[in-house]
Amino acid sequence: MYPFMRLAKVMWQAKRNSPVHITDKSEISFSCRPWDLDIFNEMNNGRVLTLYDLGRTELGIRCGLMKTLAKKRWALVVAGSSVRYRKRIHMFHKVKMYSQCVGWDDKWLYVEQSMWVDGKPCSSVLIRAGVTSKKGLVSPNELLEAMNEPVNTPILPQWVTEWIDSEQHRPWPPIGQ
Repeated sequence: MYPFMRLAKVMWQAKRNSPVHITDKSEISFSCRPWDLDIFNEMNNGRVLTLYDLGRTELGIRCGLMKTLAKKRWALVVAGSSVRYRKRIHMFHKVKMYSQCVGWDDKWLYVEQSMWVDGKPCSSVLIRAGVTSKKGLVSPNELLEAMNEPVNTPILPQWVTEWIDSEQHRPWPPIGQ
């Protein structure tokens, strides 16, 4: 089930925290609960991705993205992700999550997120996100203009550009039946 109570808490706290720029790093904290676990008593991989949604929501509220989306009747979409799992998260572990938009290109925003327990990284994800309207994809430049932000496109880190390039070589549609 979707963590609606956690979402409500994140939204409530984000509205009370100071504003940030879309490229600033934001942070949320939570504990791993019994309903987050898989059969091996560690945080379920699917739940990790769902909780990363909350981190992007918090960043989106604090940087004004969510307000702009509502005003323009735009929506967010995840168009790709790459996840690394390196350390197990167990029940009642206190988790810190960091979220940051590391840059954009002509179509997509790239968001890096990570989860940490006791100062050690447990997982990270790179998200390719887009903004959509009834007319289709909204460019990051148009989004930033609507947010009254300067459209200074940051240079994407090399590891992000390499991931973007590798995704171009992945077959689509996938091999089927």
